[in-house]
Amino acid sequence: MPQNTQNTKESIIKAVELYLSKWKFILLCLIIAIGIAYVKVRYSTFEYQANATIKIKEDENSQKLSEISSLQNYGLFSNNFTNVTDEIEIIKSRSIISQVVQDLNLNISYYVSGKVKEEEVYLNPPVNINFFVEDSIINHINTNLYIKIISSEKFEMSTTNTMKVLEFDSGVTTSHNFGEKVTSSFGDFILTPNTNTYGSTPGSLVEIHIRPVHSVVESYLGKIKLASDPTSNVVKLSLTEANKEKARLILNKLIEKYNEDVINDKEQIVKATSDFINNRLNVVSNELEQVDFTAENLQKNNRLTALSSQANIFLESEKINEEKIINTSNQIQLIDYMSDHLSENNSNSDLLPPDVGIADSDVSQITKIHNELVLKRNRILKNSSEKNPVVINLNNEIMALKANLQQSLSNIRSANKITLDNLNQEDSRIRGQIYSAPGKERQFRDIKRQQDIKESLYLYLLEKREETAITLGMSSPNAKIIDYAYTLDSPISPKPKVIYLAAILLGLLVPFSVIYTRDLLNNTIQDKDDVLKAVSAPFIGDIPKSNTKSKLIKKIDYSPKAEAFRIIRTNAHFLLQDIETECKTIFVTSTTSQEGKSHTSINLASSFSFSEKKTLIVETDIRVPRVNDYLNIKGDVGLTNYISDKSLKVEDVTIKVKDNPFLDVIPSGAIPPNPAELLMSDRLKHLFDTVKKKYDYIIVDTAAVGLVTDTLLISKFADMFIYVVSANNIDKRQLHIAQTMYTEKRLPNMAVLLNGTLHKRGYGYGYGNNPNRKKKWYQFK
Repeated sequence: MPQNTQNTKESIIKAVELYLSKWKFILLCLIIAIGIAYVKVRYSTFEYQANATIKIKEDENSQKLSEISSLQNYGLFSNNFTNVTDEIEIIKSRSIISQVVQDLNLNISYYVSGKVKEEEVYLNPPVNINFFVEDSIINHINTNLYIKIISSEKFEMSTTNTMKVLEFDSGVTTSHNFGEKVTSSFGDFILTPNTNTYGSTPGSLVEIHIRPVHSVVESYLGKIKLASDPTSNVVKLSLTEANKEKARLILNKLIEKYNEDVINDKEQIVKATSDFINNRLNVVSNELEQVDFTAENLQKNNRLTALSSQANIFLESEKINEEKIINTSNQIQLIDYMSDHLSENNSNSDLLPPDVGIADSDVSQITKIHNELVLKRNRILKNSSEKNPVVINLNNEIMALKANLQQSLSNIRSANKITLDNLNQEDSRIRGQIYSAPGKERQFRDIKRQQDIKESLYLYLLEKREETAITLGMSSPNAKIIDYAYTLDSPISPKPKVIYLAAILLGLLVPFSVIYTRDLLNNTIQDKDDVLKAVSAPFIGDIPKSNTKSKLIKKIDYSPKAEAFRIIRTNAHFLLQDIETECKTIFVTSTTSQEGKSHTSINLASSFSFSEKKTLIVETDIRVPRVNDYLNIKGDVGLTNYISDKSLKVEDVTIKVKDNPFLDVIPSGAIPPNPAELLMSDRLKHLFDTVKKKYDYIIVDTAAVGLVTDTLLISKFADMFIYVVSANNIDKRQLHIAQTMYTEKRLPNMAVLLNGTLHKRGYGYGYGNNPNRKKKWYQFK
């Protein structure tokens, strides 16, 4: 296997073992995160989404003339927006939403306070508030009322709430009866209870929030969402609210108000047409009455009573010609009426009658497009001003259309006038051929023709008036409802699954990040690999951190620590096999204090003694002695006494360890004022020469080489040095001292020991069954 792959594999395994060793911390963080998520879900206010779908109807007659399209596409603002986009802006206009807010009383909200959170009640609130002031005043009120229901007949009220949970003891409160007029700074009102509803029981706390209509409208402008596809006339409406029914009712009411607004616009056009027809009817009625009166006088004066019998003398050609003259005269008269109407109603906001009977499709089409532009201009002016560039552009288009219409009417009238002149010439030619007709009869026939023209026009206008009257009450809405508003059963916020998933991810991310960061910033020695990277000396073994309070190993001991010292004992024997002397001297040192030198010295000596080797512990760390505490012995004299008092013998300072005949101890003795100078004494050499004759192994507990020079002064007496490194305690940079000692061979036969390592899952010391080990309750016998 390549070295890089092996290193990567080892790094992954090491990282996994690191995180598994912190499983308790990870589990705690995960439990805390899930607990926070539960509190969030339990006490959050749920938001529900209501949806509705409508289709904007298209006008089948809305096809534009080519010249009109060119007019609308000039200037700064070209008509690139579809009809659906325009209608969406109308639906979301402040005027429409303001009507919805006022109709549904959305500026007044009722909240029932629970133990932790408030809940809005819309359809059946526990109380109802009714004002004596005008709506114009109510629509601008901004206040809160805090109600505490005492009984079905009484309540307490306050306008301030200093506590998050309603408490009236700390505020100014007043007591009232339901149905009683209450006087306030914004006007008089009364409260009436709704019994058997949520929040109506005695002791319930109710908040009434009254907000200005304009601020509520502003909030719903952002909350109501409308979306459409560019290739479709379907519009989807959505609204998010804490109350399901409230959201549904708002969307339905919004569609209703939009349709009402569209119907009002259409009825304005119908009304303008009706007014035009009624005005023309009055004029034609007077003219017809005058012609009838003239015909009546002519008949009386000339005694023309047998007119019906004389009709046979008219030629068939004259009848056809007269019919053409009547139709052409009607067209000229209608054109004149339309021209007069254009002259009298020259404002950009005036609507034109779309169909008055003029036999020209261009006039009808131009009139319809003119009215659409006027309505669009008036809609924009509801929320804008005359200076709006869009309004200016629409004004220009309307003026251009009127000029175009006026020119078209003039051209049509000229054409009809030429046709009428030709028809009259033809009629004169025909009448000249009827030489036998009396002149008075021809005069009557002229009057009769005028009478027929006026009567025909009068009947036509009456028919149009009836059609307009019928249309006035039959205007259809612009929005076809595909789906009425409906509210989803599950809340869109907060979403428990998402919150719990986020909590689990966060509960894992935080501890993993902390562990990773700590490991990244941690520069202490962790394991054998770290030691081998810093020091090139032989590695003699590592001592696991014990889970028990016992610091010393025993002769019959199946613990990982006891097995570790057995391994170190074996490794030390292997490293000392080249030493020819019978007694082997092993020095134990470290870089700094608190790395486990004394612990290692005593347990290693005990391990040698358990193999029935005569072992002596010599404590040369005379500055901070620890052996007496470990072995629980009391020695009044020791090494320092032996060096300073030449009358003492080795036997005088040697102490037998209780219950271990193969282990002796020479404690440090009294702490001297000059430890370094004392260790340079020849008496120390005499001591080692003496004890080497009696023991198989001598374990010397020395001072830290990184702090004092004591150990270096006596290093010549050592056959081997065990350099103790404390895991998770000493900085890697401090091991340069150990490397220097090994490289410069200042510590003879030096080997490194790692102390206090953590157990790794799946690994450890100990082999076989411990006969004294008790099985767990869940383990089978």
